[in-house]
Amino acid sequence: MSNIQEELKNSLKLLKQEWGEDLEQFKKKFLYTSISDKKEEGICWYPVQLKKSKIGFGERWIVELERFDTSQSHMFQSGKSVSIFSNHQNHISPDLRINGVINQVKKDVMTVTLQIEELPEWLNKGKIGIDLLFDEASYREMEAAMKAVIKAENSRLAELKNILLGEKVADFGEMQSPDISMLNESQSEALALVAAAKDIAIIHGPPGTGKTTTLVKAIQRSLATYKQVLVCAPSNAAVDLLVEKLQGIGVSTLRIGHPARVEDHILSQTLDAKIALHDNYKELKMLKKKADEFRKLGQKYKRSFGPEERLQRKRLFDEVNRLKDEAEHLEEYIVYDVFQQTQVFASTLVGASNSALKGMKFPIVFIDEAGQGLEAATWIPIQKSDRVVMAGDHFQLPPTIKSFEAAKSGLSETLFEKVIKRQAQASKMLKLQYRMPKLIMGFSNGFFYKNELKAAEKAQSHFLSEDEPVLEFIDTAGSGFSEQVEEESLSTCNTEEAKFALKYLEELIKRVGIAKIKSHQWNIGLVAPYRAQVRKFNELLFESYQYPNLRSFSELLTIDSIDGFQGQERDIMFISLVRSNSKGEIGFLSDTRRMNVALTRAKRKLVVLGDSATLSHHSFYQAFLDYIEEKGCYKSIYEWLY
Repeated sequence: MSNIQEELKNSLKLLKQEWGEDLEQFKKKFLYTSISDKKEEGICWYPVQLKKSKIGFGERWIVELERFDTSQSHMFQSGKSVSIFSNHQNHISPDLRINGVINQVKKDVMTVTLQIEELPEWLNKGKIGIDLLFDEASYREMEAAMKAVIKAENSRLAELKNILLGEKVADFGEMQSPDISMLNESQSEALALVAAAKDIAIIHGPPGTGKTTTLVKAIQRSLATYKQVLVCAPSNAAVDLLVEKLQGIGVSTLRIGHPARVEDHILSQTLDAKIALHDNYKELKMLKKKADEFRKLGQKYKRSFGPEERLQRKRLFDEVNRLKDEAEHLEEYIVYDVFQQTQVFASTLVGASNSALKGMKFPIVFIDEAGQGLEAATWIPIQKSDRVVMAGDHFQLPPTIKSFEAAKSGLSETLFEKVIKRQAQASKMLKLQYRMPKLIMGFSNGFFYKNELKAAEKAQSHFLSEDEPVLEFIDTAGSGFSEQVEEESLSTCNTEEAKFALKYLEELIKRVGIAKIKSHQWNIGLVAPYRAQVRKFNELLFESYQYPNLRSFSELLTIDSIDGFQGQERDIMFISLVRSNSKGEIGFLSDTRRMNVALTRAKRKLVVLGDSATLSHHSFYQAFLDYIEEKGCYKSIYEWLY
């Protein structure tokens, strides 16, 4: 027990180290920095203009802002907190700032939900800009969760602490294999494990094995026993996907969290939306409107007035208070009614600390993508639950950590990984994958999954055409395609490799047939481990006219970093590995879990471009090159150069 306590205290210490490093990095980019420097760092848009404004769900102001300087890359994305400021006479006053949360960013237009009742006049006057804010609230919630777990004694949380960290053996009831025709054997066994688990069950879902489908089925089955359950994931996107799937099978779901952090098609599942759609909402709105009218009437009275005016003013404000109380009680009833009709409460891990869930306890919590959640964040929903079901893959992307030292000292090890190691009997791996043919799957299967994965029969028919190979590695060694470091971001790119990737993709589209690809709606992913290479792809593709076919495919083409592709699939995947140098340095390409994600997204064709001379210094890439040679999938760049 003392070992566990020491381990948890160390985890808390590492979390604080990460918090400090994250804040330090942010300060370097933000504080005491000019607007032009902040723009270069990608944490400021300036100048911007207000395009549109409207009142959305929950009577929150939503504004659409467009930037003029479109050349700079940036770090703004949905869910981030921002501050809109006025640069009046080249001076930013604290009074001329309003905070909000980003709904979405599309090219040079940002939609933001504001935390104010009325739009300030300065939004339409003078020069305005947008700053990215540091998110300290998440760290505070994680810290509080770790402290609660450390202190926990004589409670269900204390029991779960001992079980999840391996001090006590997890308990299971009778294991009965459910007869569910829609699921395969390993999925059914995972479901049986979840049903029998009294403390913890883990669904280990390698790529394409139907992990989320199995988890959704487990959630649905649990609702036959329990009235309400909690469902979480580390990211907003992963939560929204679960909500969408649960909606599709008729499960009443409430998406907890700021509406700006929720995808548009899920907005109807938020508390704000459900309040607005409630039968009593019109009455609530009328009460608030009347209170506002009486308040305005009361405020019209000036200071120099007699006893009658004073009495009338008091009556008006008494009526305002009465109406406000009535509105509050009605709103409480509406929220209570919405909660009573909800089967699944869905939030991010940190979002489980939302005030809407305060004091609530759940018989079971389901955590998807658990291999991506920091341990401290994962404890937040567990505090509210009696049983835990986690689903994920610890051989895919780990949590993002800013502090190299904290990661090295153990912060990167998730609670999901700890439970798999310490309670092996509580885990079931899904073994049949439906995404990719055996050849694409083969390397990851051997390297990560002990060759236990099988390709479903239908996956063998996943190809572009009979004579088009499903897997190719194009070796750029000796071509002179060397890496460069981007000055502003210090990120790495490889211009010649990017040009070749686009050219080869253009050729592939012609070879397979534009009409065929479009009629099948086959989608394409173009990925790189480095943001600078992603920017290079976009720059080459959209600022030149050398790739007409690719440009016409823009609706089917996604260009992103590897991290942006976790949980997704594409019919055609191109991976540019970027690194090419005489020292054999590969930087964070050595994070093999990240590469596992990249290599397992393709459904019909995977093309990997890289310099074997640089890559082969690392055992993982040497093993990959051996696999490529063995399967006859190797090509040299010289086939195109001469």
